[in-house]
Amino acid sequence: MIYFIISLAVLGLDQLTKLLIVRFVHPYESIQVLPFLRIVSVRNPGAAFGMFKGLGPAFLIIVSIAAVAVISYMIVKGKDDRLSLSLILGGALGNLADRIRLGHVVDFIDVYAGRYHWPAFNTADSALTLGIALLFYRSVTRKGSHGPSEGDAASGTRGR
Repeated sequence: MIYFIISLAVLGLDQLTKLLIVRFVHPYESIQVLPFLRIVSVRNPGAAFGMFKGLGPAFLIIVSIAAVAVISYMIVKGKDDRLSLSLILGGALGNLADRIRLGHVVDFIDVYAGRYHWPAFNTADSALTLGIALLFYRSVTRKGSHGPSEGDAASGTRGR
C-alpha cells in the first residue's frame, strides 16, 4: 500500500539524517547554515519540545507503540486523510526507533529569530507537523464539516 511506503520513506529519511548528525556533528555543536537556521546535535529524552522527559523512555515507547497501532489501523480502514496519517506514522516511527535504540530522540534543526529559538527538532518532527497541518486543513475545508448539509437544511432535519 502506497501510504505505508510513504511512512517507510519518512522513517528512512529521518534515520539517515540522524545518523549523519550523530556521526559528523559533535553533541551541542552548532553549524550556521542560514541567518535563521543552524544544525545542532542535541539529545531529547522527552517528547515534543522536551515534554514528559521525567517519565522515562519506557513510558514514551509504550505510548508511541499505541499511537503507531492506532494510526496504522486508521490508514488501513479509512478512506480520507491517509496521506496525512502516513506522514504522521512515519514521523512517529522515526522517533520511536530512536527511543528504542538510544533511549532518547536526536534533534538537529535549530530555527531562530534573534534571541528567540524554536525548540530543536528533526525530520520525524517535521513529517508529524506537516501531517497534522494537512489534517487540520482538510478538516476546515472539507465539505459538510460545518453543520447540516443543504439537503438536511431544506428538509428541516439534521445530519447524524
